[in-house]
Amino acid sequence: MSYPADFKYTKEHEWIKPDGGTATIGITTYAQDSLGDIVFVELPKPGTELSAGKTFGSVESVKAVSDLYAPASGTVTEVNADLNTHPEKINKDAHGSWMVKIKLKDAGELNSLLSAADYEKFVAEEGGH
Repeated sequence: MSYPADFKYTKEHEWIKPDGGTATIGITTYAQDSLGDIVFVELPKPGTELSAGKTFGSVESVKAVSDLYAPASGTVTEVNADLNTHPEKINKDAHGSWMVKIKLKDAGELNSLLSAADYEKFVAEEGGH
């Protein structure tokens, strides 16, 4: 499995794609593979403040409900409303199906996240792909 090099990753299997002072967040292919068929996504409303490492929503699959953890702190500027009616899009393309966009509070927080190569090593050690 290859992970986009311009993304940063968490050990909770979220990805974040920084773009200047904003960033886009979703879950990794590894996470959606582990969850199975995703049937529901609960996301925060625009304006919600996210704190790095804290939950900001959940993903429900036929197997389990899994919390979503914010990779960085910031304010939600946009939510992918398409996932309300089509959560299965995450199964088809986890790295292309974003969940929320945020205005970053401190871009320096991203320095503590995993690179694509480090994330690949991490999931390999977890017995992943």
